[in-house]
Amino acid sequence: MDTINVTLIEPKLKHPTIFNKFDEIGENESFIIHNDHDPKPLYYQLIAERGQTFEWEYLLNGPEIWEVKISKLTAGEKPKTVGEMVLEDYRKAEVFRKFGIDFCCGGKKTLQQACEKKGINPNEVQSALENLNTNSTQTENYHSWSLDFLADYIVNKHHTYVKESHSILFDLSQKVARVHGDKHPELIEIAHLYEEIANELQMHMHKEEMILFPYIKKLVLASKNEIPFEQAPFGSIVNPINMMESEHELAGEHLEKIHEYSNNYTPPADACNSYRVLFAKLSEYEKDLHQHIHLENNLLFPKAIELEKSLNQ
Repeated sequence: MDTINVTLIEPKLKHPTIFNKFDEIGENESFIIHNDHDPKPLYYQLIAERGQTFEWEYLLNGPEIWEVKISKLTAGEKPKTVGEMVLEDYRKAEVFRKFGIDFCCGGKKTLQQACEKKGINPNEVQSALENLNTNSTQTENYHSWSLDFLADYIVNKHHTYVKESHSILFDLSQKVARVHGDKHPELIEIAHLYEEIANELQMHMHKEEMILFPYIKKLVLASKNEIPFEQAPFGSIVNPINMMESEHELAGEHLEKIHEYSNNYTPPADACNSYRVLFAKLSEYEKDLHQHIHLENNLLFPKAIELEKSLNQ
């Protein structure tokens, strides 16, 4: 199996070299990339430009050397990703939450891949999906919404929720860690992780609201009115989307740690009222952020990339 030592390639040629190699190999063939840092931005670019046509497997995961095996899948119908499954029926999100499967930041994995990562029997998850309560109501049909409307919805509902929750969660997490941290040191870690999430999301949402979402609205306007659109200074929309998805993943990793430290937001027997309110609020926050990131990663961003491509033809 061929190995590409990315550290020896001129920076501007690194991604083109890897894309050329991927396009050259046949179905079910693989190659390895060797790098001195996590090549995750390449993963997002491959997803954006080649779709769900490959498997990405870490062989070495730092801190000094990263190696990733990239395999080309067979042609024909590809298995749905967990993100696509939730887009079809948002009720499936509850099943994935029950099994601890990430359908937002990790929504580009197939069910098989997601289960392998968590060490879960995929047949159990599939059975739970097939036995969803048919009487429960389906949520909004986000697929039918225009991208400009969807972007506004994300800002008005999810960005607003994150901003309004900040002072409550920050004060509560700091207070509970201060009072109960000696006996429950995990609360100190939870307070620290939440503060990192909040600070990162503040800058993240600002970039979306000031740069990415306005550009998406320009694409929609150009498409509706059949008029030329001005290319953004950041080049293709794939570039800021790659950055946003990378930041989503970091927030998701922090939330997963909070989930673990809090024992799935289960307060201990000696928890005071503030302790219990904190865990309930964090659980609500996680649920909202999962839907928030799901709508961006699995719906808004892929559709915006396709729209820009169609306008450039």
